[in-house]
Amino acid sequence: METHISALFPEILAMIFSYLDIKDKGRVAQVCAAWRDASYHKSVWRGLEAKLHLRRANPSLFPSLQTRGIKKVQILSLRRSLSYVIQGMPNIESLNLSGCYNLTDNGLGHAFVQEIPSLLVLNLSLCKQITDSSLGRIAQFLKNLQFLDLGGCSSITNTGLLLVAWGLHKLKSLNLRSCRHVSDVGIGHLAGMTRSAAEGCLSLENLTLQDCQKLTDLSLKHISKGLNKLKVLNLSFCGGISDAGMIHLSHMNQLWSVNLRSCDNISDSGIMHLATGTLRLYGLDVSFCDKVGDESLAHIAQGLYKLKSLSLCSCHISDDGVNRMVRHMHELKTLNIGQCVRITDRGLELISDHLTQLTGIDLYGCTKITKRGLERITQLPCLKVLNLGLWQMTEGERVR
Repeated sequence: METHISALFPEILAMIFSYLDIKDKGRVAQVCAAWRDASYHKSVWRGLEAKLHLRRANPSLFPSLQTRGIKKVQILSLRRSLSYVIQGMPNIESLNLSGCYNLTDNGLGHAFVQEIPSLLVLNLSLCKQITDSSLGRIAQFLKNLQFLDLGGCSSITNTGLLLVAWGLHKLKSLNLRSCRHVSDVGIGHLAGMTRSAAEGCLSLENLTLQDCQKLTDLSLKHISKGLNKLKVLNLSFCGGISDAGMIHLSHMNQLWSVNLRSCDNISDSGIMHLATGTLRLYGLDVSFCDKVGDESLAHIAQGLYKLKSLSLCSCHISDDGVNRMVRHMHELKTLNIGQCVRITDRGLELISDHLTQLTGIDLYGCTKITKRGLERITQLPCLKVLNLGLWQMTEGERVR
């Protein structure tokens, strides 16, 4: 008996269609009525994010998304009212408005006029017209929000963070990159230091404070006292953070990743504080901290030997420092030592002999390594990623 694909049950077709990419899922819906019905099964679209250009009215758009069970939306260009989206998708779970430069407080205010309990993720990064006023609306109507991205929203102030701390108690991830008006006071609000006005966002697990120039060590004190569930902390380019602040972080037992890239006041003493506490870090980035040297590697080997990722780009480390570190770092998988110009073939040989679990290494700009050291590195059994930009061999074999 001859069988044909049209004889398959709709559930089987839906299972097959679920493996297709988004464009092909749309194409199979145009083949025939049976395939269209199968392709609209919610299992085919589970977890996918619809990317939309909202330029003109399309009455069938949101009913179609709801039929397929799509609850995540990214708006690529917003030429219609945001309320058009919210009204069309009352059960929306994720809304990405990143880069919608024309979004204003007024537009957001008209969209968020009642509670939206289903919305868990909101990305407003680079929506530069958004101010504290919008955060008031978000805190009032998005009580279940867990992920909020405000990166590049440069008009946000401490008042906005007070509103967030007042209304968003379930928040797990907050990105405040380049919110340069935010100071220690705002971080205190998030950490529950002003309980009379706001409970705080005490469930935070991921906090990005990159390029928040007004922050000092007092912010780290607030974080260590109030944000006990924090796992990932990004302080890169925070010039006001110093070694003393590392004392506050050194006893945050849940913290597993710290980014201190380009924190100019972090030195070997700060790394010593981190290493002598009770931290169980798996990731540490001190790239471009020009006061970090070989002493830091010794401290890391003694107290942070569980690290799986370590970035030291442009730090003043040498082969001697590598020698003090590698014998204790058996779990290290990623090592970034690009532009560490004092590293030679001897350092690479030490890495090759002891860091046998490495899957990635950055040697960009390590100008003193030669073919001999490189050959040793390429013998690492687990190595998958090797960055050799600006690498040079001997004088007669120069690559660049």
